[in-house]
Amino acid sequence: MRKSVFILSATLLAFSCGSTQEKQTATKATEIANPMEYANTITSAELKEMLYTYASDEFEGRLTGEKGQKMAVEYLKQQYITMDVPAAKADGNYFQDVPLEVMEAPKVNLTVNGKTYKMIDDFVSASTSKNGSLTVTDIVFADYGIDDENYNSYNNLAVKGKVVLIRSGEPKKADGNYVISGSDESSKWSNFRQEYAAKRDAAKERGAAAVLFYYPEIYDMAAQRFGGSSGRMSLRGNTDDMFYFLINTDLAKAIMPTIETATKTETLTVPMNLEYINASNEFISENVAAFIKGSEKPDEVIVLSAHLDHMGIEDGEIFNGADDDGSGTVAIIEIAEAFKTAVKNGHRPKRSILFLHVTAEEKGLLGSRYYTDTDPIFPLANTVANLNIDMIGRTDPKRTEGADNYIYLIGSDKLSQELHDISEEVNKTYMNIELDYKYNDDNDPNRFYYRSDHYNFAKNNIPVIFYFNGTHDDYHRPSDTPDKIRYDLLENRTRLVFYTAWELANRENRIIVDKIKE
Repeated sequence: MRKSVFILSATLLAFSCGSTQEKQTATKATEIANPMEYANTITSAELKEMLYTYASDEFEGRLTGEKGQKMAVEYLKQQYITMDVPAAKADGNYFQDVPLEVMEAPKVNLTVNGKTYKMIDDFVSASTSKNGSLTVTDIVFADYGIDDENYNSYNNLAVKGKVVLIRSGEPKKADGNYVISGSDESSKWSNFRQEYAAKRDAAKERGAAAVLFYYPEIYDMAAQRFGGSSGRMSLRGNTDDMFYFLINTDLAKAIMPTIETATKTETLTVPMNLEYINASNEFISENVAAFIKGSEKPDEVIVLSAHLDHMGIEDGEIFNGADDDGSGTVAIIEIAEAFKTAVKNGHRPKRSILFLHVTAEEKGLLGSRYYTDTDPIFPLANTVANLNIDMIGRTDPKRTEGADNYIYLIGSDKLSQELHDISEEVNKTYMNIELDYKYNDDNDPNRFYYRSDHYNFAKNNIPVIFYFNGTHDDYHRPSDTPDKIRYDLLENRTRLVFYTAWELANRENRIIVDKIKE
């Protein structure tokens, strides 16, 4: 393997300082771009100027589908037009329409054993389902509803076309350790952030017609969240064929009195009738996508992403979202400007760069999921890596050791060791930021790896790096304002992402994916 572009550039830099750099005329030296020249166009002053606009009250918190979000996408579009960075789409439109729907509480009639149960009081619909009805004479109890190589609730259990009753949690051994992990660490099957989806998907993959999930610890919260017009969104057309309900204790015990102590799966003779009417409202939001075409390998694409939305206005207070994710948004713009300056100087990157601002991250990573799962502008097979920026303008008050000049990196080694090594080497060569991998641990209880837009690329075996400063007291609060941003740190971190993108775009060989996930 040849030495990397950034190493060669750094060597050249040693011979091109001060007045010598200005007067240098040696042809070979000037043929090779010095990325520091372009990284230096990324400044705290420009980042600050943009962020004070983007995270201002005028943008009304950038809630997906609302006025402020529409202002945000127009602002981003104008930035790229001003920089003369073209749209990514072939038709010249900077906007990729993302069809969404706001879930209103559906109309549901449910009877079990001849008794009628009420929405919110007794059950809530926990997903957006298609209109439909269902009549059965029995219900299958599938215990914890786990489908794992170390424990499977569905062994010898046919649930296709059936109504399935499951409960929360996962089994433990006599010594108190969990069966699945073999330790005192729980798995995704009882992790609050993952259990809901993991058990839904397991039943869906086995063809269940409906799932009744008994999770008493969260029922009241779920009833509040799912029982009305909560603003919860989903991708349009992503409605389930399967019905999915959280049920309260009274309904659970009406179906199976021993549900809290039962240890065996069984089929229960319990008649149930269901009628379901979807009441969602449809609308369009937008991803913003700009593009610099590569000179030698234009079909290979590096994706730089950040989410453009935030939480809007609640109880009259504007959630400005300066750090989350105004910081990432303006960072992408500055990186685009740096690459464009290189292009103007005759140093177009070898590979293409996609600058992707995604919508509806706060609503469930929906904009990035639409891009990866439904309508990728460029084939995922040609996507080399995704560098995702979500909150890089502040410091983490829980981080009591180390310097302020740090960044948390998540995911860099999960699919490609080469990506991780490049990231480390780029940082040592140019920035010397402290790279903190605290949240990269597979057992991180915060599950940050799954909670920003990079994950939709990673699940498709595209190597990712998630750049993140950690949460703080202003996270998801109206007090996340631009005056609290550390613009010196924002500049440093933005430059780090630029250097990493530069190296990925200009190295001779595409990085190797050596840890493919099935």
